Amino acid sequence: MPCQTSSALRPHAALFCLGAWVMGTVCVSVVAAQNFFTIDRLLAGPSHDTFAAFAADAGRESARNVLRYLSSELNRLYFQLWNWGQLALGGATLLLVWRLPGAARLRLLVGAMLVLVALLAFWLTPQITAVGRGIDFIPRDPPPPAVATFGVLHAAYTSLELLKCAAAVGAAAWLVRLSRAGESQRSV
Repeated sequence: MPCQTSSALRPHAALFCLGAWVMGTVCVSVVAAQNFFTIDRLLAGPSHDTFAAFAADAGRESARNVLRYLSSELNRLYFQLWNWGQLALGGATLLLVWRLPGAARLRLLVGAMLVLVALLAFWLTPQITAVGRGIDFIPRDPPPPAVATFGVLHAAYTSLELLKCAAAVGAAAWLVRLSRAGESQRSV
């Protein structure tokens, strides 16, 4: 009986992992965007006298560059850590669906998601980091070619994350179907 209970919980645990995976992606994306939006919001109307004095002393553009650099470094760290977290969540999800009956294609889908995250973690994110650090503090008028390269890499990362999230939603729907089918077989 304990083995049946354990295997009956696997789809639910896998659904939890998929939900955490998608939610983590959404949260990291929102935080990254807000890091940059907050800079202009703070510079437009500083809410603290010390910050206002800093911005006035440094000059608006210099203060903006320093704050954008700080936001960039924070985002680089967040995405690097999140990619490691995604590898863990993806690995856990794959282990949970591995022995589910009738889940061969689901295993392939989750495996493909994991490969995609490995691509992000070990290839795309390091490139974005290197190119991004190369354009920190460089004048943008006219924009250097590396800015366009960064834009392409960033768009590729975003597209792959959206693809992964869509696949996760599909995998979740698949798991729900498998779970319901398993429950109906156990009740017979």
